[in-house]
Amino acid sequence: MTLESFPLSVTDFQIGDGTRGNSTLICVPIMAESVDQMLLQMRKAKELGGDIVEVRVDFLKNFSPRQDLDILIKQAPLPTLVTFRPRWEGGQYDGDESKRQEALRLAMELGADYIDVELKVAHDFFNSLPGERPEHVKIIVSSHNYERTPSVEELGDLVARIQATGADIVKIATTALDIIDNVRIFQVLVHAQVPMIGLVMGERGLMSRILAAKFGGFLTFGSLEAGVVSAPGQPTIKELLDLYNMRNIGPDTKVYGIIGNPISHSKSPHLYNAAFKSTGFNGLYLPLLVDNVSKFITTYSSPDFAGYSYTIPHKEAGLKCCDEVDPIAKAIGAINCMIRRSTDGKLVGYNVDYLGAIAAIEEGLRVSNGATPASGSPLAGKIFVIIGAGGAGKALAYGGYEKRARVVVVNRTYV
Repeated sequence: MTLESFPLSVTDFQIGDGTRGNSTLICVPIMAESVDQMLLQMRKAKELGGDIVEVRVDFLKNFSPRQDLDILIKQAPLPTLVTFRPRWEGGQYDGDESKRQEALRLAMELGADYIDVELKVAHDFFNSLPGERPEHVKIIVSSHNYERTPSVEELGDLVARIQATGADIVKIATTALDIIDNVRIFQVLVHAQVPMIGLVMGERGLMSRILAAKFGGFLTFGSLEAGVVSAPGQPTIKELLDLYNMRNIGPDTKVYGIIGNPISHSKSPHLYNAAFKSTGFNGLYLPLLVDNVSKFITTYSSPDFAGYSYTIPHKEAGLKCCDEVDPIAKAIGAINCMIRRSTDGKLVGYNVDYLGAIAAIEEGLRVSNGATPASGSPLAGKIFVIIGAGGAGKALAYGGYEKRARVVVVNRTYV
């Protein structure tokens, strides 16, 4: 299945009050060993722009449910989601199950806005509630898959099972083995009939955490600090708000990104997202950890996925996925840019790697030689050695040749 099979429209989503592009909440996990530390983290979460805090009481040392929950819930500066995650669902708690569920019922009684109950015990938990549950609290029933992302059909069945428990909000977190796994969560999110949290864990699932705002997710998680996460692949709240401009993402936001492997080091999202924001362009630029370019392009075929930069090792593979290729890119044999043409949806490849690289080299030579642009290219007639014959190397070879340099390519397989 591809996203092309599921056209999106504004009516598929809940939209905010006009001051932001979406209604997706940013939930900040609060993980500390003491109540005082948790309260400090909550205040920081509010300062940074969080909407809700997830109080992970399974991280507390010497947890005293009535005393600690009363303080944490009543002194929280933001709405609270109380989670008491057991080890069998990826959490820290390894004690008596009845006491764990008793603490969750107590959180409801003390005024928590949300609680999280795992699907495995959801029926037992609902059956244990005395009479009518408080109207102010919403129960999230969650399922976490730390091994894979099931098929769309399996995910649909899982949503139905969670709904059948009486959940107010459905939560499904899966694991990305490939970046194309995200599309299955997007498809389920778009068609969910109840509020839903749908996220894919791991670096290959990062896009699901950001695009939750585009595809109608109830919330996404943003950590206080890089690396201090409640699940693999979580961005920080600062990244969500400042780097990815999450408040401005809407159903009609165009998605761009840089395709590579590895990709986390790339500065391209910082450059492009800042440019989009400063010009008021409704676009989002993501780091895309792609293993197979052809599968990625085929899967994300919706017009909303509008263009990509290419980096190591996919510049040559990207060219093979183009419907049309600019003559220079064809001569080089690699692309560094792919645009989905709005008129017909065709993918057009370009290569402008050589322009920036050759201009920088020429500028450096002119400064050292005291030459001016009027005297022609300082590369003309020079021996121009390129180490490596991948996509970037080919672009530089083309640029050097165009400037009449004597190009020598050196790599592991030929000279």
